[in-house]
Amino acid sequence: MTVLPDPAATRAVLIGTSRYAHLEQIPAVANNLSALAAALCAPRSWGLAPEHCTVIEDPTTAVEVLEAVRTAAEEATDTLLVYFAGHGLVEPRRGELFLGLTGSIPHRSYTGLPYGTLRDVVLDGRAARQVMLLDCCFSGRVLGFMSAAGAEAVISQVEIEGTYLLASVPDTSFALAPPGEPHTAFTGELLRLLREGVPGGPEFLDLDTVYAQVYAALRAKGRPLPQKRDRNTAGGLALTRNAAWIPPGFGPPPPPYDAAPVPEPAPRPYHHEPARTPPPPPPPYEPPLVSAPPADGHEPAPEPTRPSAVPPRPTWSPVALPSSAPAPSLNGVSPGRRRAVRYGLAGALLVALVAAGIPLATSWMKDDGSPEDRSGRQQSKSSGTPAPGPTAGYDAAAKDVVNASKKKGGTLKFVSGSDADSWDPQRTYFGSIWNFSRYYARQLVTYAPKPGEKGTELVGDLAEKTARVTDGGKTYTYTLRDGITWEDGSDITSKDIKYGIERIWATDPISGGPTYLQQVLDPGHTYKGPYKDTTEDKLGLKAIRTPDDKTIVFELPKPNGDFERMLAMPAGSPVKRDKDTGSKYQNKPFSSGPYRFGPYTPGKSLELIRNDEWNQSSDPIRTALPDRITVNIEKDAEASAQALLSGTYDLDLTSTGLTDAALAKARNSRDLQAQLDNPYTGGLLFAAFPRSVEPLQNLHCRKAVIYAADMENLRTAAGGTQSGAIAPHMLPPTITGSDSSYDPYQKLESNGDPDTLKAKQELAACGKSNGFTTTIAVRNTRPAELAVAESLQTSLREVGIEARIEQIASTEFLQTVGSPATVKKEGYGIVISRWLPDFPTGQGFLQPLVDSRFISESANINLAELDDPTVDDLFDKAIAEQDPAKAEKDYRAANRRVSESAAYLPILFQKSTVWRGSRLTNVYASEPYGGLYDYVSLGVAT
Repeated sequence: MTVLPDPAATRAVLIGTSRYAHLEQIPAVANNLSALAAALCAPRSWGLAPEHCTVIEDPTTAVEVLEAVRTAAEEATDTLLVYFAGHGLVEPRRGELFLGLTGSIPHRSYTGLPYGTLRDVVLDGRAARQVMLLDCCFSGRVLGFMSAAGAEAVISQVEIEGTYLLASVPDTSFALAPPGEPHTAFTGELLRLLREGVPGGPEFLDLDTVYAQVYAALRAKGRPLPQKRDRNTAGGLALTRNAAWIPPGFGPPPPPYDAAPVPEPAPRPYHHEPARTPPPPPPPYEPPLVSAPPADGHEPAPEPTRPSAVPPRPTWSPVALPSSAPAPSLNGVSPGRRRAVRYGLAGALLVALVAAGIPLATSWMKDDGSPEDRSGRQQSKSSGTPAPGPTAGYDAAAKDVVNASKKKGGTLKFVSGSDADSWDPQRTYFGSIWNFSRYYARQLVTYAPKPGEKGTELVGDLAEKTARVTDGGKTYTYTLRDGITWEDGSDITSKDIKYGIERIWATDPISGGPTYLQQVLDPGHTYKGPYKDTTEDKLGLKAIRTPDDKTIVFELPKPNGDFERMLAMPAGSPVKRDKDTGSKYQNKPFSSGPYRFGPYTPGKSLELIRNDEWNQSSDPIRTALPDRITVNIEKDAEASAQALLSGTYDLDLTSTGLTDAALAKARNSRDLQAQLDNPYTGGLLFAAFPRSVEPLQNLHCRKAVIYAADMENLRTAAGGTQSGAIAPHMLPPTITGSDSSYDPYQKLESNGDPDTLKAKQELAACGKSNGFTTTIAVRNTRPAELAVAESLQTSLREVGIEARIEQIASTEFLQTVGSPATVKKEGYGIVISRWLPDFPTGQGFLQPLVDSRFISESANINLAELDDPTVDDLFDKAIAEQDPAKAEKDYRAANRRVSESAAYLPILFQKSTVWRGSRLTNVYASEPYGGLYDYVSLGVAT
């Protein structure tokens, strides 16, 4: 019978070495320890009391580990679990295994913890069942000799009487813990299984089930596969309660089971792995003839039988078991070598899981079942009206309003790792500050306070409604609302709005913000700004007229259909002239919104308090629910993350507040995971192919790279499914003109698989049948982008393209790749980068990347150096168009033209992971603000 251990009589000791003085660092190990401890202490798992789960991080001596294990072994009478993650060292003469400590030295295995000694301490304990999990690598770079045969010898040490062994072929520490991943490979899959469970599976997940599920998950990702040895009924030990279990009679029936063996797919090279011929499936051993035990497990059957490669698996299993590996049998008893041992009777039960050399565990955030179009856009079910009562769950605020409420009061608490670039609305260029500044700075028009795509609609703010557009799209006229006031109670006038916008021209004292309005209203830069204005009222910009205090007119030299989106930026905010303090204005902007500046200490904290002169009747956008709003600057990222998880703060100002460790903790907790959202940012991760670098000036060579790219592996490298959706083209789903059906290189149709045949055909067409060499340029401070570069390098090697990776310092990256001359000189044929929109249209996102007029000798944004008059003309046409539907058609055509030119390899429509504090009300992600919550709608439960 499969049962969970008694938590009162069970102990766990979790050991991990992430920091080494002489070996490669494995930072993910620290995350393993905290996440696994949380999983074992969770009520639906083993439910251990925290004092019964000992965590030993970065041990320096064998004694401290052995003493802790001995203490736990003496206390445990039901089950003892010992886990180790880190480097494994092997003594070359006898092949003995040692576990790495912080001071372990290469080639000196005696500086580690002898596995045999640890095993003896475990077996000498009183527990009826002993479980050992080893997640360690035998690094070839460290040891210099580990062959497959050597690995077998090491693994055999773990296999003793009463053992259930799960192992994989050892490789390297890079394979154990690839850069950018929160956990080591095997433990990441194990944690995913503990958290998500097995849909349609039994109430408890035993070791056989764990093996089958982990095997299937790794096989599906094209990764090295684990091995299993089984010597008794250890496979029936329950590791966890199945999180996805549905009691009989509830929910849909389990999926049908096809018992036919499933062919083993060829592993796909990943990251650092060299291109290789796929090896045959790796069953590690052929089970000998054994006597099949009877149902009670005591007496052998009279006829010896050989277990089949794939015995019938439980009918509930939703995955196909591997054809090459021993699989679990019914009733929790595995075929193969085994002994008739009852739980708690015939001695100790030792379970060893040696998971070495499994590359890169991907994200284990499960699909929540929300509808998506083929480009990955989640379809909101909201009508724009807040749902009555609370809504909860993972990613809920990315689709609808969570915890709708009109209740006022309380303090909304933000935390941030840094101060704003500027609190001055004309100077800021941080998207999070654009969002936050609406508490104290209003604009003529702004975005509708609605979730999803409806939030991209422009509505009147200071103005009664959107503009009356005349003169073929060159004149915009607004009438201001009644009752709009400054924090001193005086009326906000059209002249205040004009003066605020004029400050954009004053680039000497207040530089830093976007200059779209300047470029559109005064492309010749004839006006010098209000500080150099010689007119009496300092309102000399001729492109803006103020016939009276309630009317403002903008006169453009030529039409621009996105002009109102530019006015919706904070740069379009009013500034009262006699309150303008120039460069010091950022310390205390004068408020036109529902809150005004209270105490502000730069680099430490900011407090907003209610503006008593603000009239709710004049503002249909801002709910102004909290009494106070605070921002604390916390430079200690770990402290900030823990404060978010504990509820000290409600949310992070920039949505980047959770560290990898905190994010892992949240994902492994059912309650905390429900407070995570995964919205689209509107950003694109891409690879550009500069035309000045041979042979990428050839269309067919560029197409060869695109067809060779393994998109699913690229996404895995970037962080998995929560990092974004595979991008088939250049326009993210939140950008006007994006076409969910457009898949020019069949990336969605093929589920991200590379098309090596077409890649080789394109190589032949460009005269490079044997491939070519090039260099990939990438930032050295973004592990995910570096991992993407390495994954692309591996994919290209499959078709004969050798790509060298050059890491460029982040402080020099834009200057380097933004210089076409430098790019050509250094031979950067591929540049990995990303791009976010300033406003969600083709002009606000795509034009800078592909319009030839954006190519410059320095600070070049058109990294592909695309010079196509047709593309330029399509943008001119779309920008001048006043009908959004017609403009969208032109942007769509530009996107198709760019895609057909193979100027870029679009990789991901990016997503972010955002923490949603439990006190927050009226929470929803805002598309115009990069997936951040719509700050001005938020309240707090009091």
